[in-house]
Amino acid sequence: MKFYTSMPKSLKPYFKAELDKYRTESSIGNIQIAWNHLERAHIIGQKYPYAHTFVHWKMLQFGIKIKSGKEIIGQIPRLVFGGVKSFVGKIPFGNTGGANVPPLKPFPIEKGLQNIFAKAGIDLI
Repeated sequence: MKFYTSMPKSLKPYFKAELDKYRTESSIGNIQIAWNHLERAHIIGQKYPYAHTFVHWKMLQFGIKIKSGKEIIGQIPRLVFGGVKSFVGKIPFGNTGGANVPPLKPFPIEKGLQNIFAKAGIDLI
């Protein structure tokens, strides 16, 4: 079993860029675009416990901001267990992390994100 701890330096700029885009879009009221950047940050960071947990924390805050009971309730178990599952390498690759998708279901990773992983030298599986 492989234990994952911290995100590789080659991937951090992409993760940070998605979070920066999330903050920018959220601050100007582009809620759907902001959410999309959080989902992308989730996919980039889901293998790494701190990043994974941090994105779920941001998703919980987002749910509170938009007053979505479904998102708030859905993020609590993800926040509690997501980082643990990352640490032991048991994550559903491509899962976007929101309460609108089953928490353990993998999804295909969009081409743009596949390119990010490739540029960062990260194997998807």
